[in-house]
Amino acid sequence: MAYQETTTTSYGQRLTGSIKGIGFGFLMFIAGTILLFWNEGNFVKTKKSIQEAEKEVVLVSDVSSVDPALNGKLIHATAFANTDEVLTDGLFGISEKAISIHRKVEYYQYKENSHTQEKEKIGGGKETITTYTYEKEWAFFPVNSENFHDPDYKSSNFVLTTIEDKTERAKDVSFGGYKLPPFIISSISGTIPAEVKMSEEEVQQWTKMIEEAYTALGLSSTTTTSTDSLTDATATTPSQWVHINGNVVYFGKSPTVANIGDVRITLTKIMPADISIIAKVNGSTFEQYYAKNGKTFSGVSMGTVGAETMFAGAHSSNTKWTWVWRILGILIVIGGLRSMFSILPTLFKVLPFLGTIVGAGVGLVCWVFGGAWSLIIIAISWLWYRPLMGILMLAIAIAGIWYLKKKGREKKQ
Repeated sequence: MAYQETTTTSYGQRLTGSIKGIGFGFLMFIAGTILLFWNEGNFVKTKKSIQEAEKEVVLVSDVSSVDPALNGKLIHATAFANTDEVLTDGLFGISEKAISIHRKVEYYQYKENSHTQEKEKIGGGKETITTYTYEKEWAFFPVNSENFHDPDYKSSNFVLTTIEDKTERAKDVSFGGYKLPPFIISSISGTIPAEVKMSEEEVQQWTKMIEEAYTALGLSSTTTTSTDSLTDATATTPSQWVHINGNVVYFGKSPTVANIGDVRITLTKIMPADISIIAKVNGSTFEQYYAKNGKTFSGVSMGTVGAETMFAGAHSSNTKWTWVWRILGILIVIGGLRSMFSILPTLFKVLPFLGTIVGAGVGLVCWVFGGAWSLIIIAISWLWYRPLMGILMLAIAIAGIWYLKKKGREKKQ
């Protein structure tokens, strides 16, 4: 059943909040402006660094041995990334010759969700009704239920044990006759399950610990030594509380029916594989390529991937992230303006319908002006970095401001 809380905010409190919002909105407006200018410059610099790398890259077909003639050059090559290093996760019996092994831990917890409805009151006050609902889900960290609003759910969360996520990477990974640096090793992908191989003694140690946790929490625990089925015939569970299935370890009564407090650990690994790289040769290893404008560039792709495809991917990624930051910057600018001018509709909230009308007008002006301002900042940054495009964007921005002024004159008439 949903739990509701109702709070009332007076007209004076709302005015005070709107006044405070002016300063916060101004900071948002400045931050969004700076972000927009930086983002456009970063796009141009990154694009130029990629283009410079395209001109400098040397295609190397064989890296089976170190070639002194390649030292200091940016190369593209494909080879088998291999290692003899054995990585371990002592908690769960993992011991593999691998590029990396990863432990992901999840906890079954209650999550609090909220939905808010606001009701305007004559006189400028506001009534806020917040509805709280709760659902069970797997979370990447224990959820503190002490702050839950519904008393029936306070202190409802607990965990049988806490275990840290962990990633182990090989330090000695060969690439033909060369050795890969950490920044390339960390970019190698392609995870597959890492089978858990815990001994019976290790399982019993975990069982004892989980039983002690149940006892400390005041829960009943009846240990069995039977073999249960998890999801298939190969799943074995030496005890009631520790369930192992392939690369998953489950702490709880039943891995098919999750209960609050249960813990699920998933083990994965990345094995040696063919990779394609673009990087600068430094002796018998590699480093990032530094373009003339100070930007760095390197690339890693799984399998045999040509240089043209890798550079195309780099350009695409640069464009995608530029749009992400651009949209975020525009929204921050508009949000800042709305916060700065929120006091205007608040003043008219004495009569709710007037406040709604003024709020809609202020919102429209903020969107138009914020959009135009953002275009101006983008245009200025492009005038600095890309003059022709900057002039076009500046013309569009000026047209937007002219439209805003025209509408203002029409309203006055």
